[in-house]
Amino acid sequence: MPAISTAFKARMEKWTALYCRLSRDDDNEGDSNSIQHQKQILEKYAKDHSITNYKFYVDDGYSGTSFNRPGFQEMLADIEAGYVDCVIVKDMSRFGRNYLEVGMYTEIMFPDKDVRFIAINDGVDSARDDNDFTPFRNIINEWYAKDTSKKIRAVFRAKGLSGKRLSTQTPYGYLKGENGQLIEDTETAPVVRLIFRLAVEGNGPGKIARILREKQIVTPGTLEFHRTGRTSRYNPEFPYQWHESTVVNILEQKDYLGNTYNFKTTKKSYKSKKVIRNPEEKQVVFENTHVALIDQETWDLVQKARQSRRRPTKMGDMGMFSGMVYCADCGNKLHLCRTKSWDRSLDNYVCGTYKRRRGECSAHYIRSTVLETLVLDNLQKVIAYVRDYENDFVQQVTENKAAEQMQMLSVSKRQMEQQMRRIAEIDNIIKRLYEDNLNGKLSDSRFSKMSADYEQEQRTLENSNAELKCMVDTCEEQSLNIKSFLKCVRKYTEPCELTPDMLHELVEKIIVCAPDKSSGHRTQQIDIYYNFVGKIPLSKEVATRQTA
Repeated sequence: MPAISTAFKARMEKWTALYCRLSRDDDNEGDSNSIQHQKQILEKYAKDHSITNYKFYVDDGYSGTSFNRPGFQEMLADIEAGYVDCVIVKDMSRFGRNYLEVGMYTEIMFPDKDVRFIAINDGVDSARDDNDFTPFRNIINEWYAKDTSKKIRAVFRAKGLSGKRLSTQTPYGYLKGENGQLIEDTETAPVVRLIFRLAVEGNGPGKIARILREKQIVTPGTLEFHRTGRTSRYNPEFPYQWHESTVVNILEQKDYLGNTYNFKTTKKSYKSKKVIRNPEEKQVVFENTHVALIDQETWDLVQKARQSRRRPTKMGDMGMFSGMVYCADCGNKLHLCRTKSWDRSLDNYVCGTYKRRRGECSAHYIRSTVLETLVLDNLQKVIAYVRDYENDFVQQVTENKAAEQMQMLSVSKRQMEQQMRRIAEIDNIIKRLYEDNLNGKLSDSRFSKMSADYEQEQRTLENSNAELKCMVDTCEEQSLNIKSFLKCVRKYTEPCELTPDMLHELVEKIIVCAPDKSSGHRTQQIDIYYNFVGKIPLSKEVATRQTA
């Protein structure tokens, strides 16, 4: 008797799950699929069939193609725990629109758990044996979801091609205007400009985040909470806790250039929720659609600086020239060396290959103060020359760059011609081998080996030729951006001190040669490559023992 009472009690504790689902697309169908309407239908059915112990599970705003919905997952957990003995939905489309998963639940899992399944409007009841049409109904529901997805994609594509902004997220630094276009946010736009200025000065995302925390600038999540009350990204205990990832996201946000970028992401299918980033050639760009917070020159400098990995010292700081100084012999970067016991005047850079004891390269030792003096002297010369002889400077740089490109083009085209002749020659060789094989002069095994070798050589030449052609096309299309360099130079009239922002804005890289002691005195040459124009006639500086 006690065992029977326990089983009966367990049976009485089970309830019926009344499941409702509504996606955003279903809103277009009016009130017929609203959550409230579904609840009314389900409650009426429960009342008519004397079901008193029931519980609602609701997913409002969730697509039927995915079963990763909070209400549905809660219902599954209760089924697994043995609390549910029946699931009732308004119709099969409310349960889901993926016929494979719907079939897995209704035809495999529910029967295994002794859970009865009912879809009221479709006349489906697993307690009966007349459900043969149910799988076809599930396929039709999935087809409906696929067709709806196709129509939505077409609408979005038309909207995106018309120049309207597709992204629903407003980048930090902007507000959304009445017409949907971005307008400058006077409160946060200065923070965006500050972040880019700090990046131009050579600071990494981690250090920028630390500076923002020290300045007690509220995070985007904190600001969102103050403005809207949303708490998804708000931590009341750390309102100024900027993270490196947040800074990186801002530094990579191309919308700050004032352009609209549509179709930046896509999905493989309407069933998949994985977002895939489109390559730039598949994106559509509309220029000057809103106020630019960052100019193109600053953007290019920041992206170039971020491509160069720079490591802080063990003391946690980073040298002004880190990531910019290269060895003239092995091409490796020079690493900053400093310790707590040293005076700052003893900080120095040495070749990375030499420091790791790899290869046969010398130290190329140069002190930071010497490097700073040489670069400042060279900058002063260049700025003064541009100021006094701008037209001559433009002509010189243009001619030098043109000469370099002509030399590169000449060598590349000569290589291409040689490779094309060899490719044609191999075609003739393979043809003769084939004829010799047909005439019995060459065995099949020998023919196969020789032809395979020649074909491999031909493929290698064709790949190399394609790379050379791409290089030639790039050289011919590339235009020298002297205007951008002049714009940067004009900001500094007579600099008396080298600052990080000046250095990174004007200088691309610095090549350090090995010290020369052949004259009995130590001299060391550096070559400075400037942004936008590269190496120029004034690029060379030499350190003597007096300066070193």
